[in-house]
Amino acid sequence: QVQLVETGGGLVQPGGSLTLSCAASGRVISANTMEWYRQGPGKQREMVAAITHDGSTNYTDSVKGRFTISRVNAKNTVYLQMNKLKPEDTAVYYCKRSPSPYDRYQRDYWGQGTQVTVSS
Repeated sequence: QVQLVETGGGLVQPGGSLTLSCAASGRVISANTMEWYRQGPGKQREMVAAITHDGSTNYTDSVKGRFTISRVNAKNTVYLQMNKLKPEDTAVYYCKRSPSPYDRYQRDYWGQGTQVTVSS
């Protein structure tokens, strides 16, 4: 079983920064693609950023140049650095662990989410 715990959310003014952390336990994440998703009020959940096991990254267009995803496998942790935050970034942010070929169970694992509110 895998547990993912997101931390770092909060209230920030427009133009500010936050760093989210996703700490995994139960299984390592070194061979897995890790992703950050978000779900804003009245919106569908959307993928924000992804990082593969070898460090390749991908971002949704609306956050390119502002957000950076990274991972420290030795800490079993993934981060999302968010800069130049906008009110439309307000959402609950979730961490997801996708299965690797080495996983016995081919399923996704999700964290419980952390609230990010961008407001003056």
